[in-house]
Amino acid sequence: MTKVSYEDAVNDALERLDDLGYERGAQGDLANHGPMGAETLAVLGHGDKVAGWVEGYRKVMPHHEPPAPRFALDAADESSWRPALGAFDRAGDWEQLFRRELAEAPWRTVLARWWPRLLPGLFAGLTHGPIRTAHAVRSIAAAPKPTPLQLTELARALAYWAARYTQLPGKPQLTGSYDVAAAVAALPRLRGEVPVTPPVARKRLEQLDRMPGYFTALDSLAPDQAQWLLSEMTAEFAGVYLAHDEIFAVPMIHAVTAPAAVRLVLPHLPLELHEPSIAALWHVHTAFLLAFTRDRRGEQEAVQRATESDLPSFDELSARAVEHGDEHVIKFTEACLREHTLRPDRRFPAAALAAQQRIDAR
Repeated sequence: MTKVSYEDAVNDALERLDDLGYERGAQGDLANHGPMGAETLAVLGHGDKVAGWVEGYRKVMPHHEPPAPRFALDAADESSWRPALGAFDRAGDWEQLFRRELAEAPWRTVLARWWPRLLPGLFAGLTHGPIRTAHAVRSIAAAPKPTPLQLTELARALAYWAARYTQLPGKPQLTGSYDVAAAVAALPRLRGEVPVTPPVARKRLEQLDRMPGYFTALDSLAPDQAQWLLSEMTAEFAGVYLAHDEIFAVPMIHAVTAPAAVRLVLPHLPLELHEPSIAALWHVHTAFLLAFTRDRRGEQEAVQRATESDLPSFDELSARAVEHGDEHVIKFTEACLREHTLRPDRRFPAAALAAQQRIDAR
């Protein structure tokens, strides 16, 4: 079989996915994973399998028509764009705005302009807004010259983030004394039913400002180098994912893939945006823990459990993820591989294996 390059695989996938809307599913609020999954397969060196995966992805679940543009947004006028944050019916307007922005200025300039504007809404689409943005950024940054398809994908990723912008209560600051593990341990959890169903999780997210310990947690994390804190976050939450086999298998994956995605973007942003990005991630992590877990069961033992387990190599895990086919498994396995390469931790392969076992294959 002919070897397909990363760049060719990504652009072919974007062309095949060009007509898909932002979301899918019966409730209409599951993010389009096509561009993210295809880009991840290409990163893993399986460019020859991307086209087939994309065609299979299109058949699994119908996507909804994207909202059409209605009223133009002005990037220079805050009174124009700010009221449209979090308004999904304005997704078409947001896409048109970012298309214009990217046609008129270098992509890094546009990214640096909008990152701090969108950062308070990092939870957008269960963090799929920033995650899709990160995959688009990785694709563009790898290209000698971005193609129109790649720039369109970045425009759509930013548009989805803006249209699903979700600002959690409170303002996080890195002014505490805890490392990530201690901050996780200090957060009180709510008792309740297991597993936490999506309606229960949504209700909990709506009541964060009434939960004991929530606002205290937002200031509990100590400042440190951004790259170190990202590694602390991904390793700790790989352990959280590993520990909680009693909850739904997908949502807590994003507690790892979100910081791993932000790591992809930080090199392209001004240094002064790094610490606010880490604080925003901790804000999201606090919400994930309170919305989807009911106690700390197994979290303290996660490192020992991973250390004592007989785990496949990441070469084997990556091959299994490609064979498995589910977009969450593919993205999670690659994120764990990337984070493990930067700072080896047995929780990464253990969590990747757990996801492959807990999520149905496609």
